[in-house]
Amino acid sequence: MSAVPIPGGSALPEQAARVPAAPVALSTASVYPDPVATAFALGSRLGYDGVEVMVMPDPVSRESGALAALSELHELPIVSIHAPTLLLTQRIWGTDPWTKVDRSMELAQEVGASTVVVHPPFRWQKGYADSFIEGVRARESLSGIAIAIENMFPWRAGQREMLAYLPHWDPVGLDVDHVTLDLSHTATAGSDALEMVEDLGSRLHHLHLADGSGAFRDEHLVPGRGSQPCGEVLETLADNGFDGAVVVEVSTRKLDPTTRSGDLAEALAFARLHLATPH
Repeated sequence: MSAVPIPGGSALPEQAARVPAAPVALSTASVYPDPVATAFALGSRLGYDGVEVMVMPDPVSRESGALAALSELHELPIVSIHAPTLLLTQRIWGTDPWTKVDRSMELAQEVGASTVVVHPPFRWQKGYADSFIEGVRARESLSGIAIAIENMFPWRAGQREMLAYLPHWDPVGLDVDHVTLDLSHTATAGSDALEMVEDLGSRLHHLHLADGSGAFRDEHLVPGRGSQPCGEVLETLADNGFDGAVVVEVSTRKLDPTTRSGDLAEALAFARLHLATPH
């Protein structure tokens, strides 16, 4: 291997590691059911680059002043807001889905986040689903905020499969400019994550880093503990110069604080390792 001379010193190999600009952030969902403040404190201590705030029952997750104070205290920017589109959060900010999206975008603007993560509409939200693509595009155009549609999965009962989302649980075929790829959801759906990365191209804006075994239940394992090509996805993104956010979103709800800290440190180290690609 040839080397690059350094003035006044020795030489370095030409194939030095190149790390993309993508920040590695911690989702507040990774400390649920503990409060948002726990995610900021833990993220800062472990060395994360930022935080994704999932709007949840914790009132701090919906208060821009409190979030800004936490961000300043722990010197961690808020990279994204996850809209309250889970079944668990259906009553937050009322029941109108567009209100939830609009309030999430307002919160993002107030705390300096550039991205709002949104799930596709549930199939019973027919009116919302009918206007979803046009509504997303109009809001992005007016606000400058990226609305990144997250891949989901079919719901299953025994051998039966139900289409729970409209227009579809897989956003690859949707006419949207920004997509969030969740690697726990690809496991549950049985999707090919690397193929999705290739098909999405520049539309892949945001990554939820987790893992899964392929069970019917969404698992959100620490990356490297399931069947998903988490390392290969990160390496591909690094090679492509990905400049979106990599957000660790794993489940730690049954863990004691020490084990949780270890798991989140392991997830961060996994991300850093696989984002460092030879140049």
